Amino acid sequence: MANIFGIELDELDEVISQPERPKTFGLLPSTSVLKRPAVPIPSSFSLPTTRKSKFKAPRLKSVTLPTEAGCLHEVVLPVGVDRFKSLTPISQIPAKTYPFKLDPFQREAVLCIENDQSVLVSAHTSAGKTVVAEYAIARCLANKQRVIYTTPIKSLSNQKFREFTAEFKDVGLMTGDITINPEATLLIMTTEILRLMLYRGNEITRELGWVIFDEIHYMKEKERGVVWEESIILLSDRVRQVFLSATIPNARQFAEWVAFLHKLPCHVIYTDYRPTPLQHYVYPCGGDGIFLAVGKDREFNEKNFDEAVGVVRKAADNAKSDASMRGHRGGSQRAVTYCSKLIKLVMDNNLQPLIVFSFSKNDCQFYANEISKMEFTDDKEKAAIKLITSNALESLSAEDKKIPQITEMMPFLRRGIGVHHGGLLPILKELVEILFGEGYLKVLFATETFAMGLNMPARTVLFTATRKFDGQSFRHLSSGEYIQMSGRAGRRGKDDRGTVILMIDNTVSPDAAKQLLLGAPDPLNSAFTLSYNMVLNLLLVEDINPQIMLEKSFFQFQNYASIPILEQKIEKLDAEYKNIGISENINIEDLSNLLQLRRAIDDLERQKWQLSMKYKYSGPFLVPGRIVRVESDSGVDFGFAIVLNIRRSKKRDPDSGSVLSDSITADVLVRVAVENPEDFTNPIILDPEPLELSSFKPIDEFDIQVAEDEDEEERSPKVESKPHSSSKKRKRPWKSNANSKPQPAKKLKTSTHVAMATIARVPLDCLHDMSTVCLNFKTISGADPKNSSALVGKMAKLPPPLRLKFWEGIDRAKAKLNGEIPLLDPIADLGIKNNELKKCLENIHLLKARFADNPLSTRSDIDQLVHNHERRIVKFQELRMAHEELNKKESLLQLDELHSRKRVLRRLGFCAEDDVIHLKGRIACEISSGDELMLTELLLDGFFK
Repeated sequence: MANIFGIELDELDEVISQPERPKTFGLLPSTSVLKRPAVPIPSSFSLPTTRKSKFKAPRLKSVTLPTEAGCLHEVVLPVGVDRFKSLTPISQIPAKTYPFKLDPFQREAVLCIENDQSVLVSAHTSAGKTVVAEYAIARCLANKQRVIYTTPIKSLSNQKFREFTAEFKDVGLMTGDITINPEATLLIMTTEILRLMLYRGNEITRELGWVIFDEIHYMKEKERGVVWEESIILLSDRVRQVFLSATIPNARQFAEWVAFLHKLPCHVIYTDYRPTPLQHYVYPCGGDGIFLAVGKDREFNEKNFDEAVGVVRKAADNAKSDASMRGHRGGSQRAVTYCSKLIKLVMDNNLQPLIVFSFSKNDCQFYANEISKMEFTDDKEKAAIKLITSNALESLSAEDKKIPQITEMMPFLRRGIGVHHGGLLPILKELVEILFGEGYLKVLFATETFAMGLNMPARTVLFTATRKFDGQSFRHLSSGEYIQMSGRAGRRGKDDRGTVILMIDNTVSPDAAKQLLLGAPDPLNSAFTLSYNMVLNLLLVEDINPQIMLEKSFFQFQNYASIPILEQKIEKLDAEYKNIGISENINIEDLSNLLQLRRAIDDLERQKWQLSMKYKYSGPFLVPGRIVRVESDSGVDFGFAIVLNIRRSKKRDPDSGSVLSDSITADVLVRVAVENPEDFTNPIILDPEPLELSSFKPIDEFDIQVAEDEDEEERSPKVESKPHSSSKKRKRPWKSNANSKPQPAKKLKTSTHVAMATIARVPLDCLHDMSTVCLNFKTISGADPKNSSALVGKMAKLPPPLRLKFWEGIDRAKAKLNGEIPLLDPIADLGIKNNELKKCLENIHLLKARFADNPLSTRSDIDQLVHNHERRIVKFQELRMAHEELNKKESLLQLDELHSRKRVLRRLGFCAEDDVIHLKGRIACEISSGDELMLTELLLDGFFK
């Protein structure tokens, strides 16, 4: 590290340390004008060496096949295959016929199955994906092959078992709770059961012809998504697969992974066709009705939505007075009242059956209790419900029938009210599903698991909330989750439209609600994670090991897929980096030292003015017309501005009268670049809350021609200046502020931004470089500079072109003073006697001397050199980070974690150094829920005797 006059450059941060300022400045310009935090200056410009990994991103070819309107058909070819053999039309008798005409996407999927090729069907809920599954089953049975149908939850397995038993003869069911006919040709099971069978090498898996994965989009779940990946990887290449999914934007990427894994083509059939269109309504809590937000044509009704938001805000304001008295219970009671009102509205308009989605088991029960006195069934329906429930509970003993959960549920069911969530007994959940499917339940309160593939459509869906607990924290629903649940509205062949009602309150921002209503489906991203159970099971399997599982995971595949994009990014950055040329005769170390000194001086200047701008020092000088520089706390320079008024407000304690806070702000006339000047009114508060402030840009970021008006020439302000001890007429090469130099005539560079002089209110510590120049406002008609508040009002009424005329006065001041505006000296002019300020000024003087001692400081092109070097540093850091990211992506992810887990297993005696499984390891392999290592240790220690 270079040494300049006895101080190491890496010690400069200590010399220029400055206290933090509150984050109150709300301007958001582009990064091109950001001065802090500066990009660190690298010690060398050498890039990291890219590791050559044996794992490379697979290159697969996809072909789009011609199809009917309404669906998209693509096929992904495995590695090494460049040509696709056309599908053979169904010429013989099909494996299954239907009493209705198939939709285009169904016909395309059936054609793929007939040609013995795997297929992913991505379509909306209730679009008819089950037709494809039924055809695959029928073809397997016709060919005397076994077929497995997997589901994400037990409830869906039970429902499919009932449906397929009526359609096919030899059907079995395997869930964690029950096993029926496990030797059947068609087996319905949860995905966890299939994974366990594959790990154990079950004989059934050797006889498989097809596997159908229902609701494959749940592979993105953090807790259970890895189960789907393990199962797909472990399946034999000779087994064909059908994947049924909700709409996913990256369906082709998933098909590429399957084709890469099993070295066979995989088709993608995608459709966004919805047989029953949906209408989305918004119910503002506190309102009297619902507002149509999205119609059947998917057009957003902005007027209705804004009106609903207005009702929410009004209701929230009215509720503030009694919110503290009611507390949480009062809020819950109001929510119940709103929900009950909506249920009555739905019933009055004959829009039942209704599914009410809540994201808590307690909420489901709570809402049901609140409407328990409502009657939705007639005598005939009550008799049918009684008969079905008695038959369903017949297998239970008399004692079991008295279980509180059962006795409490029966009155609800007889009234046509149901509750469905994970906390119910399996027999009750199945009973509720049967009654709802038969149409006896008119209102069903359910959690989101009810939307996981269960074929239980309703006419109307109601959301009582937009936030849920995901196991870690409360968050808003994603648009994909909303699409999945709202898709339960609208019964195909029964309803001409489905109705969705979203309850919103003041906790939901309008943007979040709009995103929910119009958002796109969630992409299918891998949630692959290692577990001790997985590692131990893979060590037992002969043909695969944990490292191969990592290599074949969808997680790793998605990582590989981003490599080509990253390589293109590196190529582009490298070209940009090389284009920023610096002459070979320039010493890079001197240039870096110069840049670091300039940054240090800038920071010390900020610290100086932060100390100087305390109101007790600066107040007498902050008069209307004073020229100051406005700079945000993040280092964004908005150039020189004109002080109009100083505002001071004190917040006092209502009891003691003591001052709690003292806020001092300045109203300044500042020149900015905006896209829509008519959107801004004066004065504008510069804090993070007003959304429109994100449109502000510093004027120097754009080349903008300011139109001149000769008729207003005489209205331009005059300049008054007096000599001070701080006035200097020499150039300051250490100063990086472009505003300190005369600006040439500007030309229009962009049509999207225009120059505008606006009145802004800024915190006092955002004012810098208080100059000796003070504009004379006497020439403005009716403006009294002594009445600064009135001056702000007068200035706000001036036309924008006339406001910009004030900068002509600033430019004339620069011209008279050799191109620079002289600044007030904090000690000589402001009379500040502060040791910290004195030390700051001494450091500035010392660093300026070191700057002048640098051999490059006297060059005429020093500004351009420093600017290019800083751009070069920024580009180099971007290039270095891209290379590091590429190295990471070309390596095997989670490999270090795998090695760590193996070390733990060896130390605890679950496996040997050569990965041979011990008895403890075999026991742990059988534990699929809970902490397998801890439970195994407790079991062997005799804890459960």
